[in-house]
Amino acid sequence: MLAPKKVKWRKHQRGRMKRTATRCNSLAFGEYGLQAMQPGWIDTKQIEAARIAMTRFIKRGGKIWIRIFPDKAYTKHPAESRMGKGKGIPEGWVAVVRPGTVMFEMAGVNDAIASEALLLAAHKLPIRSRFIKQELA
Repeated sequence: MLAPKKVKWRKHQRGRMKRTATRCNSLAFGEYGLQAMQPGWIDTKQIEAARIAMTRFIKRGGKIWIRIFPDKAYTKHPAESRMGKGKGIPEGWVAVVRPGTVMFEMAGVNDAIASEALLLAAHKLPIRSRFIKQELA
């Protein structure tokens, strides 16, 4: 699963995902993509589940790019602990996704296979997303 190799350690604050994405909001590598329509946090396990669903459906044909990376740590208090006593210990890593962010890209397969594979990946994610296709100029 994805996680940063090294971090200058600091427990992250929650932050805000108020506006639409200004970066990573268009296709850069592939012909088809999965674009977020809602803000949210996407966990490392959810990214991996989506990747596996896509690669199994296209039977390792074509190419897949993962455009999001989980670089934000989230914390949790242990079960049955009392309130207070500071912030909890780091529990895992999440990618912060704003509306409009292209999360996955795909190339080397036809329209029907790409849309079905990216739809399977979308079902693994906690936010609404849509299938996008590169416009021919």
